[in-house]
Amino acid sequence: MGKRLTQIATRTGDDGTTGLGDNTRVHKHHLRVQAMGDVDELNSFLGLLLCESLPDEVRSLLVEVQHQLFNLGGELSIPGFELLSAEAVITLDEALEAHNAALPKLEEFILPAGSRAASLAHVCRTVARRAERSVVALGAAETLRDAPRQYLNRLSDLMFVLARVLNRMNGGDDVYWKSKRMAEGGGA
Repeated sequence: MGKRLTQIATRTGDDGTTGLGDNTRVHKHHLRVQAMGDVDELNSFLGLLLCESLPDEVRSLLVEVQHQLFNLGGELSIPGFELLSAEAVITLDEALEAHNAALPKLEEFILPAGSRAASLAHVCRTVARRAERSVVALGAAETLRDAPRQYLNRLSDLMFVLARVLNRMNGGDDVYWKSKRMAEGGGA
């Protein structure tokens, strides 16, 4: 691919619009721009998580996820274009199954806390859910393929599981919610 970014500050967005990959311009509050921004924010938080000490298999998985999120963002930026493959969703399914199988069964709610790496994974999980909601909203207004929505749904689940994995590094554990009602025997 040739050089695509020759100038960063173009000032073309000063009027409140932005250019899509197909050279159309839309308002910056457009649902498509919101979805693109949420995916970009998620990718940035994954970059922050990658600054932490991580098991090699988790690191390589998250680097691949970053590339797939860039594909997803590219697909969102060009209406009707396909960049995110169905195989990317399968890869997340397989990683989710493998990492979840190594964890104890979850019987109580956990807090988005614990180690710094696990807490960052929880932030990624919540941003993935927001990105998913943005893609769902865009899909309600325009025709979208299923793969972007499915990818974000699986990714948020995977980030929850990875937070639990990361909390167990060096002998740690999840941080359990102390529900008053549960403590009193009232159930969930």
